[in-house]
Amino acid sequence: MYRHIDSSKVQGTLGQLGRRISERFPNSGLSKVCAEIELVARETEEHCSWIARPQWSIRAAVGAVILIAALGLASVFVRLQVRVESLDVSNILQGAEAATNELVLLGLAAVFLAGVESRVKRKRALQGLHQLRALAHVVDMHQLTKDPESSVFPGRSTPSSPQRNLSPFEMVRYLDYASEMLALIGKVAAVYAQHFDDPAVLAAVNDIEDLTTNLSQKIWQKVTIVESLRDRAGSH
Repeated sequence: MYRHIDSSKVQGTLGQLGRRISERFPNSGLSKVCAEIELVARETEEHCSWIARPQWSIRAAVGAVILIAALGLASVFVRLQVRVESLDVSNILQGAEAATNELVLLGLAAVFLAGVESRVKRKRALQGLHQLRALAHVVDMHQLTKDPESSVFPGRSTPSSPQRNLSPFEMVRYLDYASEMLALIGKVAAVYAQHFDDPAVLAAVNDIEDLTTNLSQKIWQKVTIVESLRDRAGSH
């Protein structure tokens, strides 16, 4: 029961997080990004459901191509009617070599075609993971201008500085929401890994989890700074 990630639970958590952000920061860009992550999570569930199913249309097409190639090779052997009286060692060796080459080529083609379904599924999974990676960077962009010092010591901005009007409490909440979003992006990515055991997909999932973890660590460094500055300001 608890041995795999329930995609619907992740979507529910994202929905609740989006409401929390909207209630605390109405019409904020962060709440819109959270809604986009929730949408991608629903798409991920659909993609993974498609990936987990056998794609009979692809298998039928591949099987037809292999069958046509095999029939074509068989027809070549049928047409090669060698008369017994004309056989010699040289002709036998040449015929055996040609037959071996044809069989090897057919085998290689069959192996290549048999992997078409996996390559199609891999492409779809990697496209979805690319979206999640991009969303992680979007979340990071939203917290990038959140300066811990400005929440404790306002009024030090320049004309070109971004708008910074968050209190220390609001700053911590904003950063905490961003960290939660990054963690959930990693969980959505992990859904692909549990449905498709492909080395390229697993590597991409691990890369996203490393990315979101590193970005989250940067955010919590800001949270620590805010709390430290707040304690210092309160002691004076």
